[in-house]
Amino acid sequence: MFSAKVKSYAKINLSLNIAGTAGGYHLIDSAVCSIDIYDTVCAKPRRDALVNVYMHGRGSEFIPPEKNNAVKAGEAFVSAFGTRGADIEIFKDIPVGAGLGGSSADAAGVLNALAKLYKIDAPAELKALADGLGSDTGYMLRGGFARISGRGERVEPIFSPRQYNMLLFLPDSPVSTPACYKKYDGSPDPLRADTARLCAALAAGDFAGVAANAYNALGVPACALNPECAAALAAAGALSPSACAVTGSGSAVFALFESEELCRWAKSRYRGKIKTRIVKTVEPRRGGAFLRSPYRLNESDTK
Repeated sequence: MFSAKVKSYAKINLSLNIAGTAGGYHLIDSAVCSIDIYDTVCAKPRRDALVNVYMHGRGSEFIPPEKNNAVKAGEAFVSAFGTRGADIEIFKDIPVGAGLGGSSADAAGVLNALAKLYKIDAPAELKALADGLGSDTGYMLRGGFARISGRGERVEPIFSPRQYNMLLFLPDSPVSTPACYKKYDGSPDPLRADTARLCAALAAGDFAGVAANAYNALGVPACALNPECAAALAAAGALSPSACAVTGSGSAVFALFESEELCRWAKSRYRGKIKTRIVKTVEPRRGGAFLRSPYRLNESDTK
């Protein structure tokens, strides 16, 4: 019997711009949301300070422990808070290498599970640990709608009054994130998403505004590196969605529709071989309450 169990949700980048580099890292400006695909993290206490992580599903069993952010998260937590260790099992449903934040979700899930297990109520300290583990891990601690910037460590939560439905295309082959950024650097995309307008549209429940401003600057290099990603984007566009784009550095692609019924219609019309899945946005729960914060833009941000 495990003593703590949490869900850690996948994310979609509704928009993603590259805002430059600093300290050897790319800076981003992105509107993100959680979707109803999640990894389940279960933890039980140990008598010693060891952290053991056991992965299940999606090929995660073959991730070397020294490269597994979930292991790093557990060790960082024990070191920071002086707790005992834990035996942790992660049951994956988030595809690996798809741009859905699976590695960050696992790291954030471990931090949340251990905080629950050892009754640690220290949001700022957890956020600092998460930021040291990965670019968007701090966001993944809570998820939901947000604007993230910098390396992904700056998180501005957004309260959105509506839910969004998408048809997700999931190629079997991944895209290397470092290779995608390197490809982008060789030929930067002159097009830009208007993330400020998209965030304002999310806050207003303006579906058309969200759709009009969805764009990912990493989409072109991701498609150049992975023909399956390019095929997924073409297939999504052929179904006449309100918007479609690569998420993260690929290889997954989302097609945004106004309703779940339209998503089901699009899925039934698709005749290709790439896996598809109907998803919707979610506001993850912690402590029994929805984590929603109002998002307000300065008037100058929308001009």
